Amino acid sequence: MAKTRYSDSELQEFKDLILKKLSEAQEDLDLLKGSLSHNDDHGTNDTGRTFNMMEDGSDTLSREEIAQLASRQEKFISNLQNALIRIENKTYGICRVTGKLIQKERLRLVPHATLSIEAKNAQS
Repeated sequence: MAKTRYSDSELQEFKDLILKKLSEAQEDLDLLKGSLSHNDDHGTNDTGRTFNMMEDGSDTLSREEIAQLASRQEKFISNLQNALIRIENKTYGICRVTGKLIQKERLRLVPHATLSIEAKNAQS
């Protein structure tokens, strides 16, 4: 019989992963917001991880680009928080289309995924 949900120990493993990603995402968001409010301040804030993450050959990003990155980061944080709720409900890792378990490898890469690869590909 196929598994219909992840075990509590597996859910805990994903919870730890998500909490770590959530903490990093919040740090990145704080850096982005800080750079929006201190756009002219070129102190040590712009040496953070966020700016290493944005290696696009440009030393400075426009306020609009920073705002877009911050908005995406907020959405990512929200998705991670929703994943934590699904862990508490023990519905985490179940594809919302097929009802089957999403592969662990996919969840490790995209811990907030709600679609299996099969369902994701069917959408395209």
